[in-house]
Amino acid sequence: QVQLVESGGGLVQPGGSLRLTCVASELDDFAVAWFRQAPGKEREFVAAAARHSTTTMYADPVKGRFVISRDNGKNTVYLQMNNLEPADTALYYCAAERSYGTRWLRDPGEYAHWGQGTQVTVSS
Repeated sequence: QVQLVESGGGLVQPGGSLRLTCVASELDDFAVAWFRQAPGKEREFVAAAARHSTTTMYADPVKGRFVISRDNGKNTVYLQMNNLEPADTALYYCAAERSYGTRWLRDPGEYAHWGQGTQVTVSS
């Protein structure tokens, strides 16, 4: 069982930046992703990085503003979030899955391992 622990959330003004961090018990053999869930809404895909690949993908609302990266040597995944908007307010989750490929990366149901989440609030 892979353990995932997120941190870095907080309160930020619109237009501001945050960097979320997800520390894993192991990372090299996993695809990783960030999802988010706002109150009353379903969990939605934010960004993913494929296993043993440089392929990344992003949800349309965050393209050009968010960047996912991974440091396998540190077993850590990052989500750099810039130009934040109130619509980005949500609980952000890190997820990991051992499978290869990319077609399934946006589907939360494909991930077996989840962190507990870190809250991001964008408000003036």
